[in-house]
Amino acid sequence: RQVQAILGITGDFRTKELVKHIIDNDISAGVITINNVNSDGLDLKHGIYATFMPKPIFGIEGSGMHVHQSLFKGNRNAFFNENDSYYLSKIAKYYIAGLLKHAPEIAAVVSQWVNSYKRLVPGHEAPVYLSWARRNRSDMIRIPGYQPGKENSTRVEFRVPDPACNPYLAFSVMLAAGLEGIEKKYELADPIEENVFEMNSEQREQKGIGSLPGNLSEAISLTENSQLVRKALGDHVFDSFIKNKKIEWDQYRTQVTEYELKKYLPML
Repeated sequence: RQVQAILGITGDFRTKELVKHIIDNDISAGVITINNVNSDGLDLKHGIYATFMPKPIFGIEGSGMHVHQSLFKGNRNAFFNENDSYYLSKIAKYYIAGLLKHAPEIAAVVSQWVNSYKRLVPGHEAPVYLSWARRNRSDMIRIPGYQPGKENSTRVEFRVPDPACNPYLAFSVMLAAGLEGIEKKYELADPIEENVFEMNSEQREQKGIGSLPGNLSEAISLTENSQLVRKALGDHVFDSFIKNKKIEWDQYRTQVTEYELKKYLPML
C-alpha cells in the first residue's frame, strides 16, 4: 500500500483480489505493469515469491484479470440506459456483442501462454463459453448490478484475460472487438442466467453458445487469421507475436511431462 501510494495508485484489497478504481484506458496498462513489478520487488524483499502465472496449482481456481470496461461521451457513461432491464444502452449491447463474437480470435492475446488454457476449463469459475449475464460466474461477460445514483459505474466485466498477458496488447484487442460491435451494430444474444457448465453440448448448441479455443495452438490459429487483431496491433507487432507464440507452442508440445511419466511408464 505504501509503495502504491507513493506511485499515486489507489486500490481496494479483497480476498485474493486487487481491485483498481476507474482509470482511463490509455494509462491503465502502465498501472498494471507498475503494479506487477511492485509486487515482485516487495515479495522478494520479504522472502516470498509472487507469480502472475494463470494456473500455478492443479485442482484449484487459477488467477484471472477481469477487465471492467465502459465508454464515456463527455462526462456521461455511454453504456447506461435507465429504461433497460439491465440498465444497458444500445451502445453497451453492441460492445458486449463485439467482445463475445471476437473473443475466440483475441484469446491468444488476452490469454497468451500455454498455461493460460489450464485455467480456462469448465468448472473452475473461469470463462469458457461465449455468453453473458448479470450474476453468473459461468458466463464470459458479467454485468455488475446497478445502484441508483451510480450511473457512471455501469460497465461490462470481461473475464477471459489473465494477469500474465501483455496489458498493452490485451487492451488494444478488447477495445477493437467492442468497437467493431458498435460500428457494425452486432445483435446481442439473450443473457444466460443458468449455469452454462451444467449444460450439455446439445443444450449449448440450441442456445447458440460457442466456446473459446481449448489450447494455445487453437488460439494461435484463430488469431493468425484475424484481420481485427492484425489491424489493432499493426503488422509488425502482429507478425512478431504470432511467430513467438508458435515457437512457444512447439517447445511445449515436444516436452515429456511428469504427468505422462507417472501415467504411462507403468502401463506401456
